[in-house]
Amino acid sequence: MSFPKDRKILRLVVILLALVGGFALFLGKGFFSGANLQSIAFQLPELGILTLAMMIAMITGGINLSIIAAANMSGIATAWVLTSFMVGSPVSIVVALLSGVVVSLCIGVINGVLVAYVGVSAILATLGTMTLVEGISVLLTQGSVISGFPSGFLFIGNGMIYGIPLPLVIFLFCALVMGVLLERTPFGVYSSMIGSNSKAAEFSGVPVKKVLVSVYVLSGLLAGIASIIMISRFNSARAGYASSYLLVTVLASVLGGVNPDGGFGRVGGVVLALIILQVISSGLNLLGLSSHLGLALWGAILIAVMVLPLLSGKNRSE
Repeated sequence: MSFPKDRKILRLVVILLALVGGFALFLGKGFFSGANLQSIAFQLPELGILTLAMMIAMITGGINLSIIAAANMSGIATAWVLTSFMVGSPVSIVVALLSGVVVSLCIGVINGVLVAYVGVSAILATLGTMTLVEGISVLLTQGSVISGFPSGFLFIGNGMIYGIPLPLVIFLFCALVMGVLLERTPFGVYSSMIGSNSKAAEFSGVPVKKVLVSVYVLSGLLAGIASIIMISRFNSARAGYASSYLLVTVLASVLGGVNPDGGFGRVGGVVLALIILQVISSGLNLLGLSSHLGLALWGAILIAVMVLPLLSGKNRSE
């Protein structure tokens, strides 16, 4: 573990502590109230899992613009099964979950094949997939909402296990698995090598095409998992949910230390970045300030995190 990487995590920890301290100073015990902490715990997971889906693509030097469209399409498939067959039965819930995941995996396969085997740039391939999937979703639903899910399914997005929100448990599990994959397996090493230099990785014997397909399939799987939490929490599914999350997932990934050009990224940094963004949002909401100020503050923190290391490096060189 190199020192610069440790400094990125340390910088995020300092920012988080400063924000928590600042909001606690202005809000007192209200910021640490059970209701506020529970609100953060329920809101973080779906954005967090979508960010992991974006992160894995960015590590390889690509991007996945279709994660929101894939999540919505997956959610629509899940909702359709839930409301059409054996409504409320455990079997219908299992089949619905599998249906949604299969849809998101298929979208991931399409992205992976376009990027790895056809040679389309990731941004254009996933932009095309996003547009295609959004169009199909609107066509299938006619822009309407599918709602009225069984209580067993709603528990996924709203239930608690020993006082801990189930969505948070799912997110932490996904983050743990991703951390192990990226830092403890050949798949993670290969992904970083591809992001650093795909040609050099290929000459080194890395199965670049297979790894890229696997990356986009994994990204699609994560989008499908996020969709399950999202539609369960809202008790509805439609084509336009979470459209504002796309750029936020990029912001959170870069803020968390993912190299925008590929080659490096740590799950721990991304999780810290997500907590920082959620703390800002919740704190400003409790203060009664505009959510637009939160967006501006997110951008300011991102710029600061990117610029400060460059300035410090320049000063050292001088």
